[in-house]
Amino acid sequence: MEFEHVRVAVIGVGHLGSIQAKLYKEVPEAGLVGIYDIDQEKAQKLAHELGVKAFRSLDELWPEVDAVNVVTPTTTHYQIAKEALNQGKHVFIEKPVTEKTMQAEELKNIAQEKNRIIQVGHVERFNPAILSLADVPIQPIFIEAHRLAMFNPRGTDVAVVLDLMIHDIDLILHFIKSKPTRILANGVGVVSDTIDIANARIEFENGCVANLTASRISAKKMRKMRIFQKDAYISMDFNDGVADIFYLENQGHSLFENGTLALSLGQIDAGSVKKDIKYNRLHRDNVNPLREELVSFIDAVKNGLKPAVTIDEGLSALKLAYNILKQIDRHQEYLKKHSNLN
Repeated sequence: MEFEHVRVAVIGVGHLGSIQAKLYKEVPEAGLVGIYDIDQEKAQKLAHELGVKAFRSLDELWPEVDAVNVVTPTTTHYQIAKEALNQGKHVFIEKPVTEKTMQAEELKNIAQEKNRIIQVGHVERFNPAILSLADVPIQPIFIEAHRLAMFNPRGTDVAVVLDLMIHDIDLILHFIKSKPTRILANGVGVVSDTIDIANARIEFENGCVANLTASRISAKKMRKMRIFQKDAYISMDFNDGVADIFYLENQGHSLFENGTLALSLGQIDAGSVKKDIKYNRLHRDNVNPLREELVSFIDAVKNGLKPAVTIDEGLSALKLAYNILKQIDRHQEYLKKHSNLN
C-alpha cells in the first residue's frame, strides 16, 4: 500500500507524545490528522495549538488514519496496539514494546497476518553518535555502557532496567548479533518501590561481554557507551552525539576516516609492518533523533519497507531486560538469605 501522505495520529500526549505530535508537523510525508488522550482537556489544548483534531475516542480515530503512534503507559501498549492492528493500522510503539513478552509475540503475529508494520521506539538508534558509525565495521569484544539520570518521578513505576537500561540493551543486541548465554546482575531500589540502580554483565555465544549500568538517581546525567574491538576503541557520548575512535590504521582498508579530523598519534610496530595509531571524531550535524525516528516510520509505512527497529528487535530487548530483572531478584534473595544467617 502506498500513500501520498501517511495520515497519522498520536495516542497519548504526555511529555513524549506531545513532542512527537509537534515533530510530525516537520515530517513532509506525514499528515498529522489528530491526537487522542484520556485527558481531554490536555488533548484539546494541544490540538488547538497544532491545528488538528482532538479525537474523543479511539473508535472515532480509526477511520481517519493510516498509522498511529502509541505513546501511552507501557501497561496499555498491548491493548491499544492490538486494536490498531486489527483495524488495519500501522503502529509505532514506544519502548518498552509491551509489558509482557507474550503480548509482543501476539502483536507480531497480528501484524504479520494483517500485513502491517510495527516499529518500536528505541530512539538511540537515531542518535548522531550511532548514525555516524553507519559505515564503520563494528565487531565488539567488550562493550561497556553507563546511562545515568537525575531523579524524575516520571517513569519510577517500572524498574530502571525497563526505563533506562533497555536503551543500551537494544544497542548491544544491535551491535553484537549473538545470543546471550549468561547474565550476572545486581540492583537496588533507593527512592522508589522498584529498582533505581542496576548493573548487568552479559556474556554472549560469540564470546563478547557487555557490562551495563543504569541509574535514575545520579547527581549528573551521563549516556555513554564504549566498544572495544580488535585494533579499535570506540567511545560514544549520546548526550553530545559524537563518537570518538582510537584505532590502528589498516593498510589498504581505511577505517573511520569520514569524521571531522583524523590525527596520527604515532606508530606501532606490528611485525614487519608499521601501523599508525590514529584518532578521529565522527558525528552527524543537525540531527534530531526523535524526528529522524518518525521520518523512518513514515518512510517504512509509505514505501513498504522494513522498519528501523522491528517488533522482533523490541521483543528481544524486552526478553533480555526481564532476564536481567530475574537475575536481580535472585541476587536480592541471596542477600536476604545470607544477611539472616549473620
